Amino acid sequence: MEYRWRYQDAQGRDVAGPDVMFADQADAEEWFNAEWRDLLDAGVDQVTLLRSDTEVYGPMSLHPA
Repeated sequence: MEYRWRYQDAQGRDVAGPDVMFADQADAEEWFNAEWRDLLDAGVDQVTLLRSDTEVYGPMSLHPA
């Protein structure tokens, strides 16, 4: 099973983002740690980590607390 991120705006609507698949959760999280600022700049407000179509966790805001 592959991992991927779902990208959403502040209202929880899906928005476009990089269509990247990862072999495991650690790879997905490492990629996210390097890319989250660019995602925020591109209009992504929150993300959810998916394993296939099952939510692992999220939504997680990209904005500072």
